[in-house]
Amino acid sequence: MYANGEAGQSLMVEAIGGGAGWLDFDRDGRWDVYLVQGGDPTATDRSTQPGDQLFWNGGRVGFADVSLPAGIDERAYGQGVAIGDFDDDGFDDIYVTNVGPNTLYRNLGDGTFVDVTAEAGVGDPRWSASAAWADLEGDGDLDLYVCNYLDYDPRDPVDCRNAAGEPRICHPRDIEAVPDECYVNAGDGTFEASALTLGLHGPGNKALGVAVADFTGDGLADIYVANDTEPNFLFRRRADGMYDEVGLALGCAVNRDGQAQASMGVAAGDYDGDGVLDLYLTHFYDDSNTLYRGLGAAGFEDVTGRTGLHVPTLDRLGFGVAMADFDFNGRLELLVANGHIENFPGNPLLPMKPQLFTWGGSRWHDCSDAAGVFFARKQVGRGVALADYDADGDLDALVVHQNTPTALLENRSERGHFLACAFIGVASNRRGIGCRVTVTAGERRLVQQLCGGTSYASSHQPLLCFGLGDLQEPCDVEVVWPNGTMQRIDDVAVDRVITVQEPIQLPR
Repeated sequence: MYANGEAGQSLMVEAIGGGAGWLDFDRDGRWDVYLVQGGDPTATDRSTQPGDQLFWNGGRVGFADVSLPAGIDERAYGQGVAIGDFDDDGFDDIYVTNVGPNTLYRNLGDGTFVDVTAEAGVGDPRWSASAAWADLEGDGDLDLYVCNYLDYDPRDPVDCRNAAGEPRICHPRDIEAVPDECYVNAGDGTFEASALTLGLHGPGNKALGVAVADFTGDGLADIYVANDTEPNFLFRRRADGMYDEVGLALGCAVNRDGQAQASMGVAAGDYDGDGVLDLYLTHFYDDSNTLYRGLGAAGFEDVTGRTGLHVPTLDRLGFGVAMADFDFNGRLELLVANGHIENFPGNPLLPMKPQLFTWGGSRWHDCSDAAGVFFARKQVGRGVALADYDADGDLDALVVHQNTPTALLENRSERGHFLACAFIGVASNRRGIGCRVTVTAGERRLVQQLCGGTSYASSHQPLLCFGLGDLQEPCDVEVVWPNGTMQRIDDVAVDRVITVQEPIQLPR
């Protein structure tokens, strides 16, 4: 349970945590989970506060809290978590975003972690939300993009009240923005803060969500940043390694009415099957979530209304989100965690039902009522993280709630045939973040990319799952690694998870 420490003051930091991250920290083939924790945001002695939790997946025996034996004693006021193998030793490392200095835990490979924040140089002292690992330079190792939100001190807060003089969560417009940071991996265990030098900055930066992928079709890693009440950023990478902010020019900074929205979470996927990544953004109450259809080099278009997603999300406030084919019928779903931020006593809008939408070929349909009892319960939802935790081949979901237990959703869908791909990078980063995969099954062609970031303050298992419906003939798989190396595997049997290892390029 993520306890946000609310005590009637409506402190702004209480509103937006927390996240979850899947990792196989001991490489036993089962996916473990890291959960951030809050506590009293005004406490000066953090040793008295609840710590983050690392849960070891024991299979049939369930999960066990191994935080302290594993060397995790993280008691800052946490927000999110990003999982990545920054030193490419085959063991997942953990980056935690906080209200105040962030923390990097290096996995020692023996079941324990060590705090290497200071020597790595990644302890951003500001209020951070989401973060994303990705190879931004194309040099084979993982860099780190950190979303920073507002200049707000919970121990000396801005006093925000309603017309009756009662404390309320401050509006983002009342608080100064702070810039994001990008840490470039030097390859020796250290990082260099490089956001300004790379061009990764824009006006009104109030970042909550991030996704890193090739959104423009040029084979380079672009960075999409979801800003709260300000236009979103799309940082397009240039051939020289610098970035240009092109969100407005490419149609994904504001909605079709030209309005900036309160963007929180972001999901990426090819919902319409045209081979181009699309974006789905979660937003504030009475301001619908937004679906941007990808057009490749031409940018994006807002298709929210005409695809059926405007009205069903007006009465919700969304945070964590994932786009995936949960029943393997060849059509993607959208899983959205909802919950208001206004936590004054008795607010009837604070808890909200989550939602599940499925793509019907021309419109999205709300299938929440048929998806299980979880979708009938009102909660204050935040982070969403996907993984096949029970190793049965489909994607399950973890949803973090504020002040009530986190939900682990086992996928029991009646499912079609499928093919799933995991990765082992050699010249590329070990996790394969950035890999673009095309699965050809008969006349059907499915495309996905293993993105950096996505959802909200959370990390998914690095696994790409392709739903094939009733197609059961062998498939052809094409993998484009982040460095541009193309790998083809023909006649792959379906209904299995394959691990694709990057081919070794021998010197000539």
